[in-house]
Amino acid sequence: MNFGLSEEQQMIIDTTRAFVENELFPHEAEVERTGVLRHDLMKEISKKAVEAGLYAANMPEDVGGAGLDTLTWLLYEKELGKANYALHWNCVARPSNILLACTPEQREKYLFPCIRAEKHDCQAMTEPGSGSDLRSMKAFAKADGGDYVLNGTKHFISHADVADFAIVWVATGEEDTPRGKKKLITAFLVDKGTPGFTVREGYRNVSHRGYNNMILEFDDCRLPASQILGEVHKGFEVAGKWLGATRLQVASTCLGRAERALGHAISYAAERKQFGQQIGKFQGVSFKLADMAMELKAAELLTREAAWKYDQGSVTEADMSMAKLKATEVLAMIADEAIQIHGGMGLMDELPLERIWRDARVERIWEGTSEIQRHIISRELLRPLGA
Repeated sequence: MNFGLSEEQQMIIDTTRAFVENELFPHEAEVERTGVLRHDLMKEISKKAVEAGLYAANMPEDVGGAGLDTLTWLLYEKELGKANYALHWNCVARPSNILLACTPEQREKYLFPCIRAEKHDCQAMTEPGSGSDLRSMKAFAKADGGDYVLNGTKHFISHADVADFAIVWVATGEEDTPRGKKKLITAFLVDKGTPGFTVREGYRNVSHRGYNNMILEFDDCRLPASQILGEVHKGFEVAGKWLGATRLQVASTCLGRAERALGHAISYAAERKQFGQQIGKFQGVSFKLADMAMELKAAELLTREAAWKYDQGSVTEADMSMAKLKATEVLAMIADEAIQIHGGMGLMDELPLERIWRDARVERIWEGTSEIQRHIISRELLRPLGA
């Protein structure tokens, strides 16, 4: 594994970093203060992102994306992750790679418009009674002639307010297994405006202001079979094939915010004076900085190794879980210590630290809780021994 960056990778980092600093950072205060990302602002920044070649950079070249390898893509995600989540996710969108499972007809209607910034998608899995245990979902679709009729509720659905359609996972049957009955899951593409499909305001969230979670309700929502993504009863197979790298994406955006927080802490420690000298000269501060830098490096190396293995076809579930777990917990630690180094000023909204601190909390919950990541890692250790 080569730890150096190619000229192309450095160029992508520099381009993305400049875009974030010039186009996203200036709007953070407004979004944080109001909790709203204005639609006109989203469209304006999206247009600039398309022109800069940064939009849909996660997609393969043959469908109009940048065709980045996983490591390069994660370097790009790290830079975007330094900004307010609503600004970088909604304005410099990366369409869900699960849309690569679309049929040719579905690609024309969903995938390609998303890549051209004409449409946005959202993922709808979580329910009020179903979080980590997706097999316990109660939303279901019943076959009726050539159609399916959907009923149920999804919640915590990120950016569904700006999405034009949802990728919705629901139960479509069940099968007998040695451990009892198991629900069969199918993914559907559901357009906003479809009769029986309602999007309601979600919950007020301490993290990621402007990046809203919504409640999706399905009341006898009728869909033709052509709206199935992948195959009927094969929703988890589709999800498992296309969503594996999502945990690495979360890890990378966390690394970006951790790096930003550490940068502020280092600068402040070098400038702020107490008792006649810079506070960075006191071990109580300097040792904090050392630990923060070491932990950030460890999280970055775990993430880069997983990205490299992903491209080699040798990545394991544990590799991706380790990266996600380490990066999210390191972000929480660095954000907290950066505030401690700044003292009371760290909690003021003149600095991004209080936002980074708040935003860090959700990272250990969504896309698989820290407990789920530890379960995946330990399972991979124990299964070869029959435990």
